[in-house]
Amino acid sequence: MSSETKPIPHPSVFVDKKRLELIKGYRVHEKRTPAKPLPVTPSQTLGPFFSLGLIREGDDDLAARAVGGPRAEGLPIYVTGRVLDEDGKPVRKALVEVWQANCRGKYEHPDDVTPQPTDPNLKAFGRMLTKDDGSFRFRSIKPGAYPNPGYDNWMRPPHIHFSILCAGVMQRLITQMYFPGEPLNDIDPILNGVEDLEARALLVAKELGRNEQGETGYEFNIVLRGKAETPFMLDH
Repeated sequence: MSSETKPIPHPSVFVDKKRLELIKGYRVHEKRTPAKPLPVTPSQTLGPFFSLGLIREGDDDLAARAVGGPRAEGLPIYVTGRVLDEDGKPVRKALVEVWQANCRGKYEHPDDVTPQPTDPNLKAFGRMLTKDDGSFRFRSIKPGAYPNPGYDNWMRPPHIHFSILCAGVMQRLITQMYFPGEPLNDIDPILNGVEDLEARALLVAKELGRNEQGETGYEFNIVLRGKAETPFMLDH
């Protein structure tokens, strides 16, 4: 049977298997921490690292294309968290980039050929540098679910993509933040491809309630390595 005529696998085939290895474009980040102690390479001074010029006013607001401009459709949210090392110490001036779909599950990307309309007011991506305490914060709208073409169009749950770059990290780290209480979380092959239940839970944000502006808050912390390391995926 040729590759063109092979049946498209249903999400159920991923149960009890290395699911991420079977999904095109996704696999768990290789283990970066050696199993045995290695001699420490002498360090040299690093710097300057990221310039503050990389961050412009409004880059921490995905829900408007211009500062003070019209807001995107959807549930207004804010996301806050900290980037930490394996000892729980803050990582300052880490570059955090985020991107997402609109409230209908449509990406501002030419490869997204789904029929859902785009939102002319949604910027859909942003970036920020962590503060001295490792914290970051951005405003947005809650993204919608969308079909994943090629696998019976199973629906991906709402999520936000994260990219982290910082001193001591030789390649950017990629992960996804999921929203609590979403039924699609339980059947998503990508999220459930992280087989360790405790590690998988680290990818689901904590809801914080609404602020005075009517935005629903979510907390999502990122740990770069160690036992509490956030699960990362390779870029694709």
